[in-house]
Amino acid sequence: RNLADVVDRERAWDNLGLNISADVTTPESTAYIEAVEAADAAFLEEEVKAAIHAFVVGCKIDGIWTAIKASCILAGARTLDGALVPLVGTAPTRLGTEGGWGYNRKTGLSANGTNNSLNTNRVNNADPDTQCHNAVYVTGISTNGNNCYIGTDNSGPNEIRNVIGSLSNQFGNRTTSLHNETGGNGSFATGLIGSSRASASEYRIRNGTVSVTVTAAAGAAGSTTVRVFSQSAARYSNARLAFYSIGESLDLALLDARVTALMNAFATAVP
Repeated sequence: RNLADVVDRERAWDNLGLNISADVTTPESTAYIEAVEAADAAFLEEEVKAAIHAFVVGCKIDGIWTAIKASCILAGARTLDGALVPLVGTAPTRLGTEGGWGYNRKTGLSANGTNNSLNTNRVNNADPDTQCHNAVYVTGISTNGNNCYIGTDNSGPNEIRNVIGSLSNQFGNRTTSLHNETGGNGSFATGLIGSSRASASEYRIRNGTVSVTVTAAAGAAGSTTVRVFSQSAARYSNARLAFYSIGESLDLALLDARVTALMNAFATAVP
């Protein structure tokens, strides 16, 4: 390893206040950064790379990394193509009006609320019915009346919906009915919003840094693919999102802390 590279990385850790050695990287974060730089046709700043390494290392320390099966960091990269490079799993397919997307390196990706969505290309039943999570990191609340941040259609209801207007804010996780529960916050907040099921009888939700338990029996998931910014081909959202994750059950508070630290680091590292 080039000594200058190590020194630059050490300085990047220090500048971001990350208590991780410059030598601590992972094959996953290294491969991801290289793929993003290839998509961007440009190198990322050392501080941005340091923040990504710290996120992956931190998730491994917390024991939640292996539960993440499909994920994109929808910020940090120099271009939209770079932002859609998967951190884990298969790359998403962007759908709808190409001009409807709005990308910002610090705050993430917004959709037009009309026909834009990301097909994550991960089928809903790829994760066990009693071991599953969906999560997004919201930097801009959706203003559409009946919309969905991440979800599938009714053949496999495992969704997190933000509904403003005619309906209430609702969650569902392997359930045929949705629950008007927002963790005591009254409505969906910015930050991590997620649901995680680790049993047949209940699941946990997180919103506005608060986690609560919802009692609801698990149903069988369908084979439709999970979408971000919509619930299949309906309920389109115009939110701004900086991250999504799909996979097996995990501790949402730990994921929240790691993604929040990543976004705070980007706020400092991205010019």
